Amino acid sequence: IMLMKESGGVMGFSNLAHKVMKTRKASMIGTWVLGIIIFVDDYLNCLAIGAAVRDITDKHKVSREMLAYIVNSTGVTDCAAIPISSWAAYMGALMVTANMTGGLSQFSAYVHTMPFIVYGWLAVLCVPLFCLGVIPLFGPMKRAEQRAQETGQTLSDISKAALVELPEEEKKFEGKKCNVLNFLIPILVVAVFTVITEDILLGLFAAVGVCLVMYLPQRLMSIKGFFKHLVGGMVDMFPMLILIAVSYMLIDVNTKLGLVDYVVKVALNNVNPAFLPVTIFVVIGLLSFASGSFWGLAAIAFPIVGPLAAALGVSPFLCAGALISSVCFGGHICMYSDTVILTSASTQVTNAEYFRTSAPLVAVPFALSAIVFLILGFAI
Repeated sequence: IMLMKESGGVMGFSNLAHKVMKTRKASMIGTWVLGIIIFVDDYLNCLAIGAAVRDITDKHKVSREMLAYIVNSTGVTDCAAIPISSWAAYMGALMVTANMTGGLSQFSAYVHTMPFIVYGWLAVLCVPLFCLGVIPLFGPMKRAEQRAQETGQTLSDISKAALVELPEEEKKFEGKKCNVLNFLIPILVVAVFTVITEDILLGLFAAVGVCLVMYLPQRLMSIKGFFKHLVGGMVDMFPMLILIAVSYMLIDVNTKLGLVDYVVKVALNNVNPAFLPVTIFVVIGLLSFASGSFWGLAAIAFPIVGPLAAALGVSPFLCAGALISSVCFGGHICMYSDTVILTSASTQVTNAEYFRTSAPLVAVPFALSAIVFLILGFAI
């Protein structure tokens, strides 16, 4: 992202988006569409979308809190629901380990599970409903939007005070031609290589190589400047990496205390088969929210849920969908989850401001998902 910014690629993308996102609603819906398109990895989604569109949404007086909600609602949720993402590769492998594939290949099993990742679909679909006013905004988010529209202040006082420096991409590239391909091609390379290799790290290495090949001939930066920006991107990520490391320490502490394992076993071993999907979703979802763990929690829960679903005669795909939905919810809203940390960094709001404003909106798809899983438990 640092390389794409310094090459003018992000600014070129923003300039192109300005031509399309000409209204306030268009800027929000456009951000939502971009979030859906970049489905390969939730980290990449959270970081790239916020950096690319925040100046556009600022121009149209969209609060940064609303931007953060839109970005994260098409990050972890979108990636969980698409079968060629980093989420699908990981969760599919856990389904194989838990014997929940129904005799199908890992990819086919995940495709069969896709319709049951109810929370992921509903969370993504709720975004345009809030943006277009079909579901009216309420609570802290409504007040944040009123502040942005009435005063033009897109950042809250709390988030603004926490900023070291406001972005100045516009001034830096003023009067210069910014090529949108310097943004789109590296993003496309990440997507293609990740799909082919099923490894986001290889995709990122390939994209860095493409940036080197593209930017040096255009004289956008020297080779010394290239590696300076590469290291600069790592330095910018260091505070977030510390927060993520601390959050994983907290997750490890909870796991070693036996909290997650205990609650999962007690809650799931005393349930009627028809109530199993909704119980999985609610119990694991609340644990994921409280612990900040989603992949780690999934690794613990799948070996328990798989045999339990088989013993009770419940569809393994439905139960897998409920479990993936539940950890998806935790990654979407937990204040110290890595995706929330990265979303907050790219949109420049604090984690607390993100949680305060987004939690009431996230409660809507959570409640709807619980109802859907309850119905599916009796219907399937």
